[in-house]
Amino acid sequence: MTPSVPTARRSNTLSSSLGLGEKLFASSGERKLAKAIDSGLEDVEAGLLSQMSFTDDLADVTSRYLLDAGGKRIRPVLTLLTAQLGIGNNPKVISAAEAIEITHLASLYHDDVMDEAQMRRGVPSAQTVWGNSVAILTGDLLFARASKIIAALGERAIAIQAETFERLCLGQLHETIGPRAGEDPIAHYLKVLEDKTGSLIATAGQVGVIFSEAPEEYIQPVVQFGEKIGVAFQLVDDVIDLAPAVGDTGKIPGTDLRAGVATLPLLYLRRLADTDAAAAELLDRIDHDVNAAFYDEADADSAELTASIAELREHEVTKQTLHEAHRWAADAVAALAPLPDGPVKMALTRFADTIVERSN
Repeated sequence: MTPSVPTARRSNTLSSSLGLGEKLFASSGERKLAKAIDSGLEDVEAGLLSQMSFTDDLADVTSRYLLDAGGKRIRPVLTLLTAQLGIGNNPKVISAAEAIEITHLASLYHDDVMDEAQMRRGVPSAQTVWGNSVAILTGDLLFARASKIIAALGERAIAIQAETFERLCLGQLHETIGPRAGEDPIAHYLKVLEDKTGSLIATAGQVGVIFSEAPEEYIQPVVQFGEKIGVAFQLVDDVIDLAPAVGDTGKIPGTDLRAGVATLPLLYLRRLADTDAAAAELLDRIDHDVNAAFYDEADADSAELTASIAELREHEVTKQTLHEAHRWAADAVAALAPLPDGPVKMALTRFADTIVERSN
C-alpha cells in the first residue's frame, strides 16, 4: 500500500514560517513589507503545489512527501525580502523562489540517504518509507523540476543554479570524505557548511535582487549575508540537535551525533581533549557509546549514551558553538552595510536575529 502524504503543518504567513510576528514588523512601512512577503509566500506555496505535482502517481506522492510535511520556507522568505529592494514581487521572483525551495527539498532527500536519517520534519524519512533508490530518484526528479523553472528565467539564472548545485555537491563530498591530513577539522567543517547550507541561502537572496531589478551593487552584500547566515543557521542546528525532546515529537537528543556526524560541539570537544582530561574522558565515553550503537542498534538509545549527550549539551563547547553562531550572524548583518537604510535592511537584520534565537 502506498503511504499517505503527511498533512502540511504550516500556514502561508511570514510570522508562521519563521515565528516572527510583530517582533519583525512594527512600523507601517514594515507592515506593508510584511504584507508583500505574506502575499508572495501564498503565491510561492501555490506554485510549489503545482510544480511538484506529477502525472505519475508514485512520483506525485514521493515528491510532495517532504513538502507537505512542513518546513519554515526560509529560502523563499529571503528571496521575497530581497526582492523588495527592487520592484518587489513579480512572476520571475515567485518562480525563482519556487525553484530555490524545490532545490532545497531535493537536497533533503539525498542528505537523508547519505546520513541514513530515520526522521525528517517529524515524519519518517523518505528512504525509510520507500527505500534508498526511490528517495534518490525523487531527489533527482525535484532537481530536474527546479532546473526547468530556472531555465525559463534565462541564461543568468541557469549559471547561478549550476554554480550553486556544484557547491552543494562539493559540500556533501567534502563532508563524506572528511578533512585531509593536516587540515584543521573545524575549518573544514565550516567550509562544508558554507557550501552545503550557505550557498543555497545566498542564492535565494541573490535571485530576489536580480529578478526584482534591484541595483546590481546590492547583489554582493546580499550574497555575503546569505552565506554567513546559512552557517549560523546550521551551527544553531548543531546545538538544537543536542536538546531534549519537547512533547511527542519523536526527536531523540543527539540524532546527528548518534549517526556519527561530527558537529561543531563534538569537534570543539576533540580539540579540547588534547589538553583537558575531563574533556578527554567525556569524548572517550561518547566515542565508545556511539560505536556500540553503530554495531548494535539496541545500544542506540542506551542510558549511557543519552547521559553523555546530556553532559555534552551542558558543556562549555556547546556554549562556544552557540557563540560562534552569533558571531557568524553578526558578520552577516555587517555585510548589509552597503544596503540603504529602511524596512528591508531592518527586516534582514531581524531575520538574522531570529535564525540564531530559534529553538527548533
